[in-house]
Amino acid sequence: MQEQLTRLKEIFAEVSDLKRAASLLNWDQQVNMPPGGAQARGDQLATLSRLAHDRFTAAETGSLLEKLNARAGELDPESDDAHMLKMTTRHYAKQTRVPSTWVAEFARVSALSQQAWSEAKVENNFLKFRPHLEKVVRLIRQYADFFAPYEHIYDPLLDSFEPEVKTREVQAIFEVVRPRQVALIQAIRQKTQVENAFLHQPFDEQKQWDFAVEALTRVGYNWVNGRMDKSMHPFTTGIGHGDVRITTRILGEFFNASFFAAMHEGGHAMYDQGIPQSLYHTLLDEGASMAIHESQSRMWENLVGRSLPFWKFFYPQLQVYFFEQLADISLEDFYKGVNRVEASAIRVEADEATYNLHIILRLELEIGLVEGSIQVQDLPEIWNESMKATLGIIPENDAKGVLQDIHWSSGLFGYFPTYALGNIIAAQLWEHIQKDIPTLDDQMAKGDFSALLKWLRKKLHQHGAKYEPQELLERVTGSKIDPQPYIRYLEKKFGDIYHLSI
Repeated sequence: MQEQLTRLKEIFAEVSDLKRAASLLNWDQQVNMPPGGAQARGDQLATLSRLAHDRFTAAETGSLLEKLNARAGELDPESDDAHMLKMTTRHYAKQTRVPSTWVAEFARVSALSQQAWSEAKVENNFLKFRPHLEKVVRLIRQYADFFAPYEHIYDPLLDSFEPEVKTREVQAIFEVVRPRQVALIQAIRQKTQVENAFLHQPFDEQKQWDFAVEALTRVGYNWVNGRMDKSMHPFTTGIGHGDVRITTRILGEFFNASFFAAMHEGGHAMYDQGIPQSLYHTLLDEGASMAIHESQSRMWENLVGRSLPFWKFFYPQLQVYFFEQLADISLEDFYKGVNRVEASAIRVEADEATYNLHIILRLELEIGLVEGSIQVQDLPEIWNESMKATLGIIPENDAKGVLQDIHWSSGLFGYFPTYALGNIIAAQLWEHIQKDIPTLDDQMAKGDFSALLKWLRKKLHQHGAKYEPQELLERVTGSKIDPQPYIRYLEKKFGDIYHLSI
């Protein structure tokens, strides 16, 4: 049996290397590649994706899995090997339904689509992106059909990011959260708005970068195993074990955009940096799911990065960087300013109270696109109508509306719901963290984040993808995804800031 396990690991090690090489090319496309390289990059990614898919779905892999599963009872059910076998079997069953020709075409189309999107966004020209998105949607529908019959056509897409979670389950969670967030926003609108004009003025870009580096270093981002670059849309990518890269974007006249993007992506990266070497070159060498991953990014961005204890330590340092802009702004006013609740056209700049409404809107549009009830040509108009109905605003142009996110150009249908689920999971984890580390606020106010990172390493990071997300969450908190801690968190935080009676 050990010989067969070793052979299975050897096969996946090759698959992993091919996929990581594709990740490097994707990173380069968004950070360094000249626009003229899109066609060649698409061909390169198509080749690597096809080779990885063919290698993994080969008959040898199926034969090994069949033999190993026949003797699976001999393995300790809690061992890495047992979980690796379970995970590999699940992925093999899925991937053998997908033709390698589709995999190659999808890689090629999405590479060209990303380039078209980046140009269309800069030019505020949806028509330039439209034919590429139509190709992506066609391929996404084909992918879903590989898994028919299904409960919902969106289920196979969601499963790619949130294993074993169904569309109806996500919708049920959102149905609990949405009315409470809408009520919170309405209550805030009746109160005097907090001031944040001081965040919208010139901030030297290099100083923004340097402060973000200082903060990321302090909270625990490992620069030996990571780096940070600039891109149009912030992202994190794992090039290999020991090489996890993040990007941010810098707006010269708005402080929040770069700093909180860096904290968000740093949260993703610290999760990946905490996965042990023992899981290298296996399917377990990644996060449990994207919602668990987003719980880490949103936790460091918001529950830590937008907290008062965090700024008790960092604000005096920020004032040194930007004395002219912030010298007369108190800590309390700055804290309230970075937490101002106000409808925004841009998802990545949205406050915590309105953020999930951006996600719910995107989920509804994605479902419409894959069901066929929404056509790509009608997206700009439907987007604007949905934004007005959901948040009461209409984006001033498509660049700040339907073109703002990179996800659809990359074919990441099914990803968006994980942001909102990540918010919910982060708050669920936070309640347990604060019970286990009762002095956490005092520690953060002193610039000490070691206990928090150690807790996350022990409870989450060290397991990689050994457990399915709901199982992992239940092991850590005693329950599956529960929206109530998130609701309590929002109502307490913004109740205090806006003096609400909730």
